[in-house]
Amino acid sequence: MAVTDKNRISITDREILHLAVPSIITNITTPLLGLMDVAITGHMGSAAYIGAIAVGGSMFNMLYWLFGFLRMGSSGMTAQAYGNHDTYRQSVILKQALTAGAIVALSMIMLQRPICSLALDFMDVDHETRRLAASYFLILIWGAPATLCLYALTGWYLGMQNSRIPMWVSIFVNISNIAVSLLLVYGFGLGIEGVAYGTLSAQWLGFILAMSICIHKYRIRHTGWSDIMQIDSLKRFFSVNTDIFLRTVCLVAVTVWFTRMGAMQGETMLAVNALLMQFFTLFSYFMDGFAFAGEAMTGKYIGRRNDSMLRLTIRHLCLWGIGIAALFTLIYAFGGNLILRLLSSETTVVNAASDFLPWIFTVPAAGFLAFTWDGIFIGATATRSMLMSMFGATAVFFITVTVLHPSLGNHSLWLAFILYLFARGIILTFLAPYKIKI
Repeated sequence: MAVTDKNRISITDREILHLAVPSIITNITTPLLGLMDVAITGHMGSAAYIGAIAVGGSMFNMLYWLFGFLRMGSSGMTAQAYGNHDTYRQSVILKQALTAGAIVALSMIMLQRPICSLALDFMDVDHETRRLAASYFLILIWGAPATLCLYALTGWYLGMQNSRIPMWVSIFVNISNIAVSLLLVYGFGLGIEGVAYGTLSAQWLGFILAMSICIHKYRIRHTGWSDIMQIDSLKRFFSVNTDIFLRTVCLVAVTVWFTRMGAMQGETMLAVNALLMQFFTLFSYFMDGFAFAGEAMTGKYIGRRNDSMLRLTIRHLCLWGIGIAALFTLIYAFGGNLILRLLSSETTVVNAASDFLPWIFTVPAAGFLAFTWDGIFIGATATRSMLMSMFGATAVFFITVTVLHPSLGNHSLWLAFILYLFARGIILTFLAPYKIKI
């Protein structure tokens, strides 16, 4: 192999890691925002406080999860504009994403009470937990503009090949949340309202920091409303984001049904599935980091029309995916029982979960292609293909559960989940040569 080829390979791997590692750190630190709220309320003297934070956190997770397209949609389009050195398009995409985030957030604020009531009815919690969760929700909903616009900024930064700024912003948000929440709860005695106001403050401080860095670090072109509202540009923006939104709806449907079917089998099996799902979540944090790198680099090389570097990038993303999958398979195979005991001290739950560990061993191998191709397809803005693969995989999940659950019980859920992950990856592997032209 020529020296120049070796250099290209080395540069590609360094670039992948340069983008992936900060994204992995961001993925790991982001859940700390909710975890700190739980930790603080856990010392306030009532289980109802913990339950209210758990319920309120779930409500926001579901809401914000649905609008994750604000991050994913902007990253691929921005990366292509970056690769094409088109500063005008970079600026327009940023402003379109921020505008969309603000509109969605303001709609949430206007509809906050019916949304809150509907979500709490669905959760079906006791009166005291419902009262506290509603108080938490109705305060924290005012952070929706900051949170959703920060999603847009995070995707935009990634498209600009910069995953370090979102990492530092995420760390700053968590430190701010800890400091302000502790001050309000223990300094001013504000209780659960203090926790909510602490998180709310951290969300707005994070957005202000991210926006300030954007203004000072990047040359944002002046664009009027006529540029932002240009029909062809908006059609592409909403086409990409609608595909991602519908894909997320399918993902949420699978997750909710998985949880519901576990709950129908009793509290022990519900706890077992929640415990085992932490294995998938940990693996996803790492794979998402490489998927984010795929978004940025794929979009960049498509924007530059550099087919050779695009093919090299895709090949090495797949190799990194195989490596991460192999590492996690070994960790779970040899340390699965130890991880279970670290996650829970409930002997009944841990023993029951051990029976399902073999399914967990297969998660990395079944899922790495889905994560890898998701990033590549987002970077290529081939989101309709992602939606089609998700439709197919979701159908596989529900058919498997419907047919096999009467005979296999909880094992059918995990089999269906494994097949769902595998189907996503296989369908996208088949579509890639036609949609990305590699």
